[in-house]
Amino acid sequence: MPGPLTDPRGTAAGDTPTRRGTEAWLLGFAVLITVVAQIIVDLTVTGSLRPEMAGFSVWISALWVVAHLVVRKWASYADPLMLPAVALLVGLGLTVIHRLDLAGEQSGNSVREDAPVQLIWATLGVALFVAFLVVVRDHRSLARFAYTLALVGIVLLALPAVLPASISEVNGAKIWIRVAGFSIQPGEFAKICLVVFFAAYLEDKRDVLALASRKVAGLELPRGRDLGPVLLAWILSILVLVFERDLGSSLLLFGIFVVMLYVATERASWLFIGLGLFAGGALIAYQVFGHVRARVDTWLDPFAYIDGAGYQLVQSLFGLGTGGLFGAGLGGGRPDQVPVAKSDFIAAAVGEELGLFGLVAVIVVYLVLVERGLRTSLVVRDAFGKLLAAGLAFAIAWQVFVVLGGVTGLLPLTGLTTPFLAYGGSSLVANFVLVAILVRISDAARRPSTPHAAPVRLGDAPTEVVTP
Repeated sequence: MPGPLTDPRGTAAGDTPTRRGTEAWLLGFAVLITVVAQIIVDLTVTGSLRPEMAGFSVWISALWVVAHLVVRKWASYADPLMLPAVALLVGLGLTVIHRLDLAGEQSGNSVREDAPVQLIWATLGVALFVAFLVVVRDHRSLARFAYTLALVGIVLLALPAVLPASISEVNGAKIWIRVAGFSIQPGEFAKICLVVFFAAYLEDKRDVLALASRKVAGLELPRGRDLGPVLLAWILSILVLVFERDLGSSLLLFGIFVVMLYVATERASWLFIGLGLFAGGALIAYQVFGHVRARVDTWLDPFAYIDGAGYQLVQSLFGLGTGGLFGAGLGGGRPDQVPVAKSDFIAAAVGEELGLFGLVAVIVVYLVLVERGLRTSLVVRDAFGKLLAAGLAFAIAWQVFVVLGGVTGLLPLTGLTTPFLAYGGSSLVANFVLVAILVRISDAARRPSTPHAAPVRLGDAPTEVVTP
């Protein structure tokens, strides 16, 4: 008799573990760390637990229980590490934001408590995460809307630039829409729309873009006529830099496209062309735009501008130095001395109170999330899914690298926020959608393929004697 039917990876159909139990245990561990960290902050700063602690514990637990049950029902073969990694980052972010809220209250300043607001945004993010998994059963269906999503992404990206500065400009960058006390950063959602478009476009054009015209210094250069897409992406990033003065989004979008182009064609020449265009654009921007020049000069010598633009970075470096290897402990530092610590510089607050080891541990959690996304890209069977998962995973990695580089003085400040960790509704909600897409792709990647009916051998077929 023939052996059991197997999927292309050699696992017996129906025997592939879903690993939902592993996910449940890890989510419980993430919730435990979140609650314990909040308790430590309350006891260290105020000496007692706040009355809302019980309600917070139930709320945050319910969020991840709902998310887990939805994944178990509608994406049962999804990667078991993605959701727990997100839960841990969100929980740590809520803890640090709450700690900064208490610091503001102790200083006597009349400040709004942002941790409850962030919890509401996290709830909305989980709701969109759930809605996406329930509605979108196959990630390949997104490819049908690629050009529509491209138009939506460009509109979202350009909208703040055409609005009055009174409702779109914050700290010199026109990246917001603020109406009636409500604010949104449309570029966070534009990023996802454009990555979906990039994946669909590169899947369709990958054979053409992979053609080489000549070899120079060991690199197979593409044909001149095929440089159009990368030039358009470069021009788009320059336009964002010019009209919105948003260095972060410009760098993020161009970097994502170049890396996805490399993944699609497997030609290193595209990386060198991208680096050349980036270097040229950076040089032009430094010479032409005053705000870019100011950021670069402040980055090169922040202490020379300590009374102005360099104050934030200097305070961040002092905080990281104060934290040392093991940190001052949750509630034991002064992270509120860094301006805008809840959003742009929340990594500095983590480094001061948890130390270098704590900050590295947070980076490792990001690495786990990115690694699972890249692993999904390798395993999924369709080209669109491979490109989409790789682009989304790289988007997280690139954004974290740029943000941490700015906080530590390795790179100029860009204005980007740390995904899942920093305060900000737009970033948090958009990144929940991003992870929902990765979860959906990973479910398709790990799900056993439907076995075809086994051919019937002649010796196994029943025989019947027919008499005339």
